[in-house]
Amino acid sequence: MPSSETTGTGPLPPWPSLRELARQVRTGERSAVDLAREAMDRVARRDASLHSVLYVDGEGALAQAAVVDRAVAAGRDPGPLAGVPVLLKDNLCTRGVPTTCASRMLQGWLPPYDATVVERLRVVGAVPLGKANLDEFAMGSSGEHSAFGPTRNPLDTTRVPGGSSSGSAAAVAAGLVPATLGSDTGGSVRLPAAFCGVAALKPTYGRISRYGLVAFGSSLDQVGPIARSVDDLVLLLAALAGHDPRDATSATEPTDDLQQLAAGGPLQPPQGPLRAGVLREAMSASAPQVAATLQRAFGRLRAAGWRLEEVELPLLQEAVAVYYVVASVEAASNLARFDGVRYGHRGLGRTAFAASARGRAEAFGPEVQRRILLGTFAAAEGLRDRYYLRAQRLRAVLTRRLREALARFDVLLAPTAPTVAFRLGERLEDPMAMYRTDLCTLPASLAGLPALSVPVGQIEGLPVGLQLLGRPFGEVELLRAARAVEQLAGMQEEAS
Repeated sequence: MPSSETTGTGPLPPWPSLRELARQVRTGERSAVDLAREAMDRVARRDASLHSVLYVDGEGALAQAAVVDRAVAAGRDPGPLAGVPVLLKDNLCTRGVPTTCASRMLQGWLPPYDATVVERLRVVGAVPLGKANLDEFAMGSSGEHSAFGPTRNPLDTTRVPGGSSSGSAAAVAAGLVPATLGSDTGGSVRLPAAFCGVAALKPTYGRISRYGLVAFGSSLDQVGPIARSVDDLVLLLAALAGHDPRDATSATEPTDDLQQLAAGGPLQPPQGPLRAGVLREAMSASAPQVAATLQRAFGRLRAAGWRLEEVELPLLQEAVAVYYVVASVEAASNLARFDGVRYGHRGLGRTAFAASARGRAEAFGPEVQRRILLGTFAAAEGLRDRYYLRAQRLRAVLTRRLREALARFDVLLAPTAPTVAFRLGERLEDPMAMYRTDLCTLPASLAGLPALSVPVGQIEGLPVGLQLLGRPFGEVELLRAARAVEQLAGMQEEAS
């Protein structure tokens, strides 16, 4: 286990489940205002060593909590997440609250509107507490690329928490809040969940509205919840999912099954064992200790009657190149709007900033600049066919092969990350090593499939995550399978 010198004060006492917290508020056992104050106190006590939180909206949180308490006092049900404090990744627009994307480019910007997911949280009684740290504009795999300083892993503060939803995962793992929202482009809720030992879900592309999510890769981005358990993810997904006419990519798929799942009490695993495909190339690409830990988890699943069979995914190694071409082209397009006129770095005069390429470069960090340059190059005239269109063709092949595999299996299994959390600074000077951190999470993102990470073991106190991939809009089946994994092969410390 990490020493006390590296863990600081350690995680705070765990919160009750989201169902239990909401029950306590709805029955008057606890007030929503008290829960908000407790969350703010936890942030104040613990976050100095983690830097997972960029901004606490104390006034707004207490005001929203008071609305919930007044509803309870009047005999009205404030919703299934009544009084639950939720931290938001700082690329989700929140009206009148600083939304920086952890970039100097947006320092001081106050959005005039709420993201759809923020609106929906309020409707079900949740209390947005503030903003979580992230890799700048969600571009990073370690949590080290924030313009305002890196996030640290609460299990060992010498190590990264994973990215880009670094603050969101670290805050849940440390017990600052019971749940958070992140965004996932190539693995950005699943990877930090694996490194921090919590649960996270990337839903099917289009399942949750992207309206008000500051765009990175528009064909890849999805809002995703992070919490302590799979059952908590059920409540969050049911609150957030559904069509939004303000988002042209929002799916019209019904959400009745999700609502029924959330309303039916604590999540139960599926009836009977499942047939699961294990992605062979993902296992082979993982560190031996990670693969061995997952094999022990697979053994527990087999003992419970699951039928596991290896599945080939030959394009896995190409997924890194495909993703970074597609995502970077989309990022270069999306970030072109940050020109210093409509949005700009407050430390520079707007006129001078808009006229100065150097000023714009100063407002973006080195990783964002790298991806803008890569995307601009890959989409340039004469190179588009060679890079971007070829990447899209390979993406289509990868998607087809994953869907073919899911026609044969109930769920696909893979490591969430090929290693455990690495040390701060270890990969900053090696972008390709950093990019390969996403190797196992990229296929689901490129194919638009739902994917979920749950912790199933530890190596010297550092968590190992198992990733489950499901069929498009098959979140109910995926969540039930993940609940079974949680019960049968949940977090257990493994020998090094």
